[in-house]
Parts: sequence; structure tokens; C-alpha cells
Amino acid sequence: MAKYRVVVTDDRYGSYREENDVLSELGIEVEVHDFKNEAEAKSVLKDADGVLVNLFPLTREIILSMNNCKVISRYGVGYDNVDIDAATAKEIWVSRVPDYSMEDTSDHALAHLFNCVRKITYRDRMIREGKWNLHKDWPSFRIAGKTLGLIGFGNISKTLFRKVSGFGLGTVLVYDPYIDDAAIRKAGGTPSPLEELLKQSDYISIHAPLTDETEAMIGSSEFRLMKKSAVIINTSRGPIINEDALYSALKEGEIAAAGIDVYKTEPLPMESPLRSLDNITFTDHAGWYSEESIIELKTKAARNILEVLKGNKPVYPVNSVR
Repeated sequence: MAKYRVVVTDDRYGSYREENDVLSELGIEVEVHDFKNEAEAKSVLKDADGVLVNLFPLTREIILSMNNCKVISRYGVGYDNVDIDAATAKEIWVSRVPDYSMEDTSDHALAHLFNCVRKITYRDRMIREGKWNLHKDWPSFRIAGKTLGLIGFGNISKTLFRKVSGFGLGTVLVYDPYIDDAAIRKAGGTPSPLEELLKQSDYISIHAPLTDETEAMIGSSEFRLMKKSAVIINTSRGPIINEDALYSALKEGEIAAAGIDVYKTEPLPMESPLRSLDNITFTDHAGWYSEESIIELKTKAARNILEVLKGNKPVYPVNSVR
């Protein structure tokens, strides 16, 4: 019998070959669950040594009930569904995989940008209805010479910046209060306060984590600052944009279009008024996804667990424990 128990909280993958390959060094085969509620999670996790979590909320109550846990590894870049303070109080490492989907999410943001600029899905829908000469209803503008605003300048945002470098943009404005202006300039961007970025940008792409500071950071007042021709893309976290304000801005023509991959509530509720708009394109929180990214994610998430159970720090720690 293996010395340690490693539990998966929510089964999104079906196969766990990569995790088991990594953890086989310690004779571990992951125990896969798909928790539906807090009570179920508590009963299973109370004596787990390591936890692999995807979207299931690891609340303070669950974490404080975990008696043996040494490490929680989140499948993904963000970790807002894990109570970090509770884990730190219990001396449990929290880790993530911050670099697994840089190519994929930046590709996805770029796809949304192209789609919104060239109105691809809108044109497809209209042509299927027998319409033509659609430029008369909704104009398009060139990317060359325009201003791109990047909110957040982490790995994904930097990768997107690299990809757009050949598009002939006039300026790339960057808002990230946690990165030195000198580092932004060195990368080729122009540091900007958020208000100025919103005023000047033709295209805005959000790449910020969800925190108390960023939740609803784009709301009615921010949309009113934007150009009427502006396009906003969000492949980061849904609650960063106030969805009621987004609906109003798109409906009233305060901005031109939006490409949205993430939502306050997922799946996007059927009653969401956003569904009624033509100038928004939806995807299903798929920015992270490619077949290659899944393998990388699962492997790296398991390595966080392995390192801690071997007595080391996780590869990608979020907190610090004694």
C-alpha cells in the first residue's frame, strides 16, 4: 500500500495517466472523486496527504477539517477557489501551474480579437439567414496603427504581446501595478494608468488574476471611458467584468464588441441578457485548452504534489509554510 493518499476533488479529465506516471515514484495512484458538496469533500479529504483540485471550492471549513494534508495543487493558473489563508494556517502548501497554457490562452485571446475586428461569427450567422453586404450595418477597422491595451502583464499577456508584434500596431499600452514600468518598457510596451489605457485603446485584452482588487474592475464608469469603436476581450476571469455593465455598454453602443471566454457564473445562464446581443462572441472557458496543454497541466500539477511529499517545496508555490 502506498504511503500517501492523493485525492482528485472533481473529475474533469476521465484519465489520470500523467498524474499516476509522475506519482508512481512514490508508489501513488491518485484517488479520483467528483465531490458534489462540502460534507462529501470533508469525509474523503480528512486524511488525504495531497489534493488535486480543479473547479471544486476548497473552502475554509473543508481545509480546516483536513488533518494530514501537506499540499493542494490547483489545475490551472488561478487559485481563487482555494482558501489560501486557511491552508497557510494549517501549514498546507498551495500550488498551481502558471505557465501551462500561455500559448493556448494567448491564441484564444487573439482569435477573439480577430473575430471581433472582422465580425466573423456575426457574418456567418447573417449569411446563413440570406443577408449580404454586411459592412453597411457594422463597420470594421484595421488593426494596423491602432492601440492595444493589455490589462495585466503576466505570462499569457506577454505571449500575446509577442504574437501581435508583427501586426503594425501603433502602441501597446500596459496596465499592471505589480510590474515595474522599466520592465514593461524593456518588453516593448508603454506603461499606462488604467484610466488612460481605457480611454486610448482600440482593443483591450484582460489578463489579470481574480482578486479583491480586480473583481468588477471593469464596470459602467470604465465602459464610459472607452471609445465607441473599442473591442474588449476577456480570457482571464469572468467576475473581473461587471456583466450587467457589459450588457448595457454593448446594447447602448458605448463600445463596439466583446469576445468573452469566462463568466461570473459558468456555464453562462440561459437567462443572461448577453445572449440576446449580436456584438458579443462567446466561448466556453476554453482559452486554456489544447490537447498539448492538458498533458502539460496534469503533469505539472502532479509534480507539485510529488515535490512536497518528497520533503521539498512545490514547483509553483502560491503561499509559504514553515
